Amino acid sequence: MRELDTQTYWNYSGAERWKGGVYLSMEPWGDGLQLAADAFEGAALLPPLDSGESDFRWGRVKLTIALPRDASVQIFARASDDPAWDAWRNLRRNGRVSETVRTLFGPPKASGSDVWLPDTGRWLWLAVCVACGGTEKPRLDAVRVMAAGDHLTDYLPAIYQKQEFGYRYLSVFTAMFQDLEERIQLSRRQLDPGAADPDMLRYLAHWLCAEENLSEQELRDVLPQVIDEYETMYTVRGIQRTVKRLTGQIPVVIEHFQVDPNDPTCGNPELNRRLYGDDPYRLFLLLPQGTFSNQRQIEVFLNRLREFLPAEVTPELVILKPGVQLDLHTYLGNNTRIGEHIAAVIDESMTIYNDTTIGGEDHER
Repeated sequence: MRELDTQTYWNYSGAERWKGGVYLSMEPWGDGLQLAADAFEGAALLPPLDSGESDFRWGRVKLTIALPRDASVQIFARASDDPAWDAWRNLRRNGRVSETVRTLFGPPKASGSDVWLPDTGRWLWLAVCVACGGTEKPRLDAVRVMAAGDHLTDYLPAIYQKQEFGYRYLSVFTAMFQDLEERIQLSRRQLDPGAADPDMLRYLAHWLCAEENLSEQELRDVLPQVIDEYETMYTVRGIQRTVKRLTGQIPVVIEHFQVDPNDPTCGNPELNRRLYGDDPYRLFLLLPQGTFSNQRQIEVFLNRLREFLPAEVTPELVILKPGVQLDLHTYLGNNTRIGEHIAAVIDESMTIYNDTTIGGEDHER
């Protein structure tokens, strides 16, 4: 049982919630129920609800159901203060499903996915019957049962409150008011990327200027961090994050002040000027060879990257090719060493190791 400001309600939704019911030509489908593939009519008799109060007044049943154009749905209900009614649990199909359910419950309360229940009693038994004439089957995802709660007739003089016609007529507007109230109260859920409906999720992504080509799950992962991403977009961390998203690689980012040839602390001004130039608004991105398969991909990447950089900054892409740097300790093979000949005098104080090479000029050649 849950509560809104003016409404108490119960939900049947999720695979666990359907357990304990009686189903005729209905079968599980994800978290809901679907008409069996070989059937054109079926029924779901739901486990009874306990309001906890005698003479409890039930109010409204609202279905979350996918109905094809040639399909229909009917809602049957029975309320009582006596829980001893096992006839529903022992129901067996006898002829048409709808007639079998009608024999047990009596006439349906209404046809449609949103109906009012004038029934009173602590316990409530519900049956949902669906029928279709085509190959596309109805799918029942959830059933919401609401208590009578506030009704517009409650605000009328007592002489009008007991009129059946007035109650049914104002029930239409009461339902509209309750739906609006529910949408307002649950609106904060729609602003949460982890819980928002897919359509609202896309709207939030457009609102926050997120990339539109991301999948639904990617949007749910990205949107909670999007504010932080905007705040750090133009930092080195933000640029690395953007490049990783576009290429899958984390680049080495070199800013001009790090290699400024005019800086007094620069160790090799001429080399830095030749490699990085003098433009203070140039940014260098170092990526490994193989990041891009052709020149076209590089051009697309640079054009896309410029959207995430300040207007005056020019990105410069540097592709790093694999190489080997040799020094005195580079090992190239069995007992192979690259180095120059150093003359030595061997005497009693000289230590000769296992890997020491002894030879002269002829050996070096």
